[in-house]
Formats: sequence, C-alpha cells, structure tokens
Amino acid sequence: MRDQTGHELYQERVQRLADNVQLKETDRAPFIYGTRFWAAAYKGISFKEFMYNVDTAIDATREAVKLLQPDAFSATIYAFGDAMETVDYRPMQWPGHGTGDNVCFQYLDQEFMPAGDYDEFLFDPTGYYIRTYLPRIAGGFEPLKNFPDFPNQTEWNVITGLRAFANPELQEGLKNLFKAGEQVDANMKKMGAFIEEMAGEGFPPAAGGFCKSPYDHFVDAMRGSKGGMLDMFRNKDKLLEAMEKCRKFITRGVKEGAELSGCPYIFLPMHWGLDGFMSPDQFKTFFWPELRKILIELIEDDLIPVVLWEGDCTTRLEIIADIPAAKAVYWFEATDMFRAKEVLGDIVCIRGNVPASLLITGTADDVDDYCRELIQRVGKGGGFMLDGAASIPDEAKTENVVAMAESVRKYAN
Repeated sequence: MRDQTGHELYQERVQRLADNVQLKETDRAPFIYGTRFWAAAYKGISFKEFMYNVDTAIDATREAVKLLQPDAFSATIYAFGDAMETVDYRPMQWPGHGTGDNVCFQYLDQEFMPAGDYDEFLFDPTGYYIRTYLPRIAGGFEPLKNFPDFPNQTEWNVITGLRAFANPELQEGLKNLFKAGEQVDANMKKMGAFIEEMAGEGFPPAAGGFCKSPYDHFVDAMRGSKGGMLDMFRNKDKLLEAMEKCRKFITRGVKEGAELSGCPYIFLPMHWGLDGFMSPDQFKTFFWPELRKILIELIEDDLIPVVLWEGDCTTRLEIIADIPAAKAVYWFEATDMFRAKEVLGDIVCIRGNVPASLLITGTADDVDDYCRELIQRVGKGGGFMLDGAASIPDEAKTENVVAMAESVRKYAN
C-alpha cells in the first residue's frame, strides 16, 4: 500500500474533524495538539528563546507536530517578546521579562478601566481605546493621549487639527509603534509560511480565528476580576450596555480572518462564567446572553465556534445547550465529561480533557487508560475530539504526550 500524500492526509484529517463537529461516527476520534511551551521543553530550549526567536520556535513546533501526528495543531506561536518589550506591554509578564526563563507567561489581574470610565467608553468606544485605554496598558501607547479627536472636527478644522501630529511626543511614539508593527509583521509572515508548510505535509490548523465573550473582554482586559464582580451589583445596567456595545466590535473581522486562513474554527476561551465565580442566575444574566449571540453570529457566518470552558461548568450544561445542533465544539477542562456527553451529546462536539496533572505526574499507562475511557465513552458514536484539559502543559512528560497522541489510533470509539 502506497503512503498517502500530504494533500490526501490533509483532506482526510479536515473531513474527520468536520464529521465529528456534525456528530457523525468516524473511523476514529481525532487528536488535537496545542500548547504554550511544551514544544520548547521537548526541543530542549528555554521558554525565553521560544518567545524571542521565531525561527527556533517554529523549528520546535515542527518537531512536536511531526512526533505526535495530530489531526490538527494549534499554530499559535508566542514569539512576540521583542515587540512586547518595544511597546512596554503591561498586562502580563513573560519568560525573560518578569518570569523566569522557563516559566510560562503570567496574566496580571489589573484594573485598566475604572468604573467611573463607563460613560466615556459608552459614548465613544474607539476614542476611549485610543486616547485612554491603550496608553494605560503599554508605555509605547502613551503618546496616543495626544491623538486628535477627529469626530469633533469638520471642514477646515480637519486640516488645522492635523497640527496634533506635529507634537514631538506623538511623532516619536508613532515611530516606536511602527517598529513594533514591523517586528510583529516579520514574525507573523514566518508563522504564516510555517502553517502553509504544515498543510502541505498533511496537518491542518486547529483555529482560524479568535474572539471572546463580552464579559471576559471587560474583566480580563479592562475591569479586572474585582471590578467585574462588583459591577454585577453596583453597575449592572452600565455593564450590560457596555457588553452589548462591545459585542458588535468583538466579531468584527473574524470571518475575513478565517477565510484568509482557510480554517473555519474560531477559538473562544471562557474565563469567568464558570462554577465557583458566578451563580447560575448571574451566568444567565451577565454571561450567556451576549456570548450566545456571538456563537449564533459565527454559526450564521458558516464558522465553527470552539469554546474552551476553562475550569468546571458542570452546572451550566443545560443552559449552554441552547445553540443550533452540530455546529460547534465545546472544549471542557474540568467539567464532568460523561455528564457533558449525556446532556450535550446530540448538540455539540465535545473536546478534551486529559488533565494537566496526569500528563505531568502520571505514567504513560495512566494516560493511555484515561484516554481509552474518554474515547470509548465520550467518543461513542462520534462527536468527540481528544485534547488536553486546557491543551498540553509545558511540564508534561514526553512519553505521556506520545501516549495521548497514539491512543486515538489504538482504540475505536
């Protein structure tokens, strides 16, 4: 029997993924590969080098993909350390810049938008972002405080308003942003070429776009966890109005990006709407309605939402079942997978959830046993994709990751 060509493998894997989304039974469950820095650990390079050297990061990812032979792989490579330093990015620390050289990046829970700014945001979101929000999250954006307020200018004021660009601080700041833009562009061109290379060898990307829930958009990036929690009680109406407004921005450009990448899967990580943070009533008020609208919009655009429910959301399963059937993927980290199959098995494709603790501290046999049960029980009849609980942890043992990848070729679903 001749070996399959890269094109044939690519088409076979794409179809296997699509059939599982459509809840069809397939020859086997697909395996998805994604991580933050496991490829660096496998290659024997530092996480810092992975963040600052895109060529080295691509080489490490290539080796990991060829080792594991996944049905799709996350093409996200975090080699943006140079650009992040150029703009003095403040919402996180990363290897070599705040964390150790072999410690994953850390998001910092901060309040970049005080509650008193809601009215300003609601009146003019774009102006608020440019002149107020961006200067708070990165020193490189601080000169944008001097950016002209164009909506208040007409006729000759449009011309005279150009004087703002004579401001030396704004000019210098823009030059710095040009530099950062060139750094990001150069790296992303190399990443794009890598994705095409892997496609030619039979490996499709796991995601063609990214967006978030409106609540997470505000809490992760603007209000912080404390502010978001207080707003549910103290600023309910403004929070709801702001989420409704920003929802219309969140999905802007997602369809075009997916079409350019040729991949219809849109990744949406969920952070705050989970058991232990919100009550079911709060979830139904603040989290699910606007998120559901985004999911429906993506589905109507012929895209496939891939929702990562981080943490445990077992008590939300009946609520989040309210979407069109066979149109989305729900990826669960700590949710009871068997309960999820029972409630959602005829609604969404279920993805996950090999625990990080098992991949780090268990044996290859332990991982094999866990995967076999997922494949045979959650994957029964189709509608399942095997993955880590929240992708592959950086510290996972190589033999354990290999055991997970090989399990889909050993056990029938």
